[in-house]
Amino acid sequence: MDFEIPGDIADFLAEIDQFIEEHIAPLEQRDDNQRFFDHRREDARTDWDRGGLPNAEWEDLLARAKRLAVEAGIYSYPFPAEHGGRDGSNLGMAIIREHLASRGLGLHNDLQNEHSVVGNNIGLLLMLEYGTEAQQSQWLDGLKSATRGFAFGITEPEHGSDATYMTTSAIRQGSEWVINGEKTWNTGVHSADCDLILARTSGAAGDAQGITAFLVPMDTPGLKVEEYLWTFNMPSDHARVSLTDVRVPDAAIFGGEGKGLAVIQHFFNENRIRQAASSLGAAQYCVNESVRHARERKPFGKPLASNQGIQFPLVDLNARCEMLRALIHKTAWLMDRDGAFSVSDKVSMCNYQANRLCCEAADFAMQVHGGMGYSRYKPFEHIYRHHRRYRITEGADEIQMRRAAGYLFGFMRQHKPKGVD
Repeated sequence: MDFEIPGDIADFLAEIDQFIEEHIAPLEQRDDNQRFFDHRREDARTDWDRGGLPNAEWEDLLARAKRLAVEAGIYSYPFPAEHGGRDGSNLGMAIIREHLASRGLGLHNDLQNEHSVVGNNIGLLLMLEYGTEAQQSQWLDGLKSATRGFAFGITEPEHGSDATYMTTSAIRQGSEWVINGEKTWNTGVHSADCDLILARTSGAAGDAQGITAFLVPMDTPGLKVEEYLWTFNMPSDHARVSLTDVRVPDAAIFGGEGKGLAVIQHFFNENRIRQAASSLGAAQYCVNESVRHARERKPFGKPLASNQGIQFPLVDLNARCEMLRALIHKTAWLMDRDGAFSVSDKVSMCNYQANRLCCEAADFAMQVHGGMGYSRYKPFEHIYRHHRRYRITEGADEIQMRRAAGYLFGFMRQHKPKGVD
């Protein structure tokens, strides 16, 4: 059994690092762009007069970095070769996401809004898998160049993890569908071209089938952003959206009538393993920085690292990083071999364990660094606040554990989540 990083992925990591040093780092240092990453980051990024949304200068900087990555062929790594990518694998993306997060905060990889020089472009992969020929013709160029995108309208004010009980409905009227309902935590709608709205079109509450995904243009009459929800980590682009007699044609259906849940489950599985890898990378960064500081800091005339009260927690955190890395790599490799839904239980294990680990590592890093660790002059509070979100979004810890339990105790007898044929 070979545990070495495959040669092609190792070579790409070196290519990424060189690209960052030659193109991204200089941009980050220019025009006081450091304000978006140092102690001023939250204020510098947030437009407090516009509902707490990301401000224009911050989003313009992210777009410039992304354009450089697109031009260098770095951004498109996970895309199929026929669409300008490198046929990147789930294993490759897991290794890359960990690597980028382990470098710490920077323009190369800002997890607060899922920005990265290597595109986690789930929208493109879903479009290739589920989009009609007409939809692909309309969307592929923009998705590949990161100039267009769509948001995901899944969660509702009264229904989060129990998505099959959603009350948003779509009723057919001739060649159109009329959508009514409400969505919340609808991320990215402020800059999206469309909102991918999940609505029940048939069946009863709780049924996996009968939920349909619709690509709804943001300027469609009846689609309204009611508010942007302020969060633990600002800025926020999480919206509450209402849909009142929103009319869309049959052509807006994405993934087939009644099969919208399969689209979202695919999105979740792909994203959860990458999210786990990012949390692992951030956790390792916190451990590494804490070890370095403990060796350099000398209270009472001796290194902080000489105290077992510092050693043992960091040894434990580092051991958990090592073990989790092995499980993430194995899970991603199995997804590549057997399909995105083949190891859903392990995806859930990786996800909740990595997100917990990162929060614990960031919290202890604050403790090791003392007063400075608690301040915004160190990145640990930012890492904690962001990754604490991951323990709730896209399936809370308890949902991930429930899912894993379904396989462990035999309540789920296929390696496919609810709604997948």
